Amino acid sequence: MHRYRTDMAEELRRQYTEELEGVTCAEEEVNGLSVFTVVIENEHGENALGKPAGRYDTLKLPKWFDRGSESFPDAVHALAKLIARNISGSPREVLVAALGNPDITPDALGSLAASSVLVTRHLKRKEPDTFRGFCSLALCRPGVLGTSGVESAVQVQTLCRELRPELVVAIDALAGCEAEQLCRSVQVSSAGISPGSGVGNDRQELSQATLGVPVLSIGMPTVIDAGFLGDGQFNGMFVTPRDIDSLVRAGARLIGYAIDLALHQGIDIPDVDALIG
Repeated sequence: MHRYRTDMAEELRRQYTEELEGVTCAEEEVNGLSVFTVVIENEHGENALGKPAGRYDTLKLPKWFDRGSESFPDAVHALAKLIARNISGSPREVLVAALGNPDITPDALGSLAASSVLVTRHLKRKEPDTFRGFCSLALCRPGVLGTSGVESAVQVQTLCRELRPELVVAIDALAGCEAEQLCRSVQVSSAGISPGSGVGNDRQELSQATLGVPVLSIGMPTVIDAGFLGDGQFNGMFVTPRDIDSLVRAGARLIGYAIDLALHQGIDIPDVDALIG
């Protein structure tokens, strides 16, 4: 039984001081930024941490990581490297699923990140030679069950049957349990995602088992269960940083740019600036 509810594999692992069968960890630096990796290897590891088998890389962000900051390029390139190493080969057809509710700021990460993702599927079909270096990328913003009446996973499944992507990239806000990590870290995982699990609102998972293709998930913790404060009156409430607006927007742009650099060949940050306006 875990003491705290969190979507972050690193936070789950840190709740234990002993070694866990089927779970390995490593720490490293990528572009000068700290990365903590948890690999859940088998069923023993799944039972220990309550998460599906796969790799979970957590990138610790610098204090300032908005587009105008000096550290933005390092953060984007570090995240792009983590995305690339969680992808098998060089997928030619990719579907990005920008999850969450755009009307609720802590849950708007996916929708905001979508604005920085270079959508190329239609362009490659119209002018394949001009866009030879780009992968064919389509994007969807399925919203949430309460506003669409349809599970996000069902919408993504339907698009997968139609588009037949080689990879699905899911972007979603996460729940954490460590205040210092709120909007200060990004988790990249090869294990897919169960939207809403961190806030006790589980929806159908997006994974290779449900979609038939590999699923890469990218998320940032934006809320903490207020029940951790130890006062019963806060049960069922969630806490976000005071500057959640600016942090979510900065994190969304960081994620969008990193996806572009990881999936499209031969482009860098200035190119993304020019292409997305």
